[in-house]
Amino acid sequence: MLPEPYRLRRHSDFSLTVRRGRRMGRRDLVVHAFDRGQTDELVSSGGPRFGLVVSKAVGPAVIRHRVARRLRHICIDLVGAVPATTDVVIRALPGAATASSRDLDKQLRAGLSRLDLLAHE
Repeated sequence: MLPEPYRLRRHSDFSLTVRRGRRMGRRDLVVHAFDRGQTDELVSSGGPRFGLVVSKAVGPAVIRHRVARRLRHICIDLVGAVPATTDVVIRALPGAATASSRDLDKQLRAGLSRLDLLAHE
């Protein structure tokens, strides 16, 4: 489970990240990233925050929950690599249902690297 300080919870945080952040599409994922330092709001510190959007287009509930668990596990490994003031929303596309965890990890890291949020590996 992704620890509480690293989770996006409020609808307004998701909306802000998706609407005002930068976006990078991959085959099975779309990565949205927003730097909280750009806003005048009170910002909680402690590290980057991750949010997931896994819609019914991905599949039935069992598949959606499996995809979400895989993505959360990948996000735990990225907490130290992503700048602390960044909000990241990961939107799973239908292909994520059949993608391996390794493929999802590669796609997420590639998307974050293209957004200059990860050191190039």
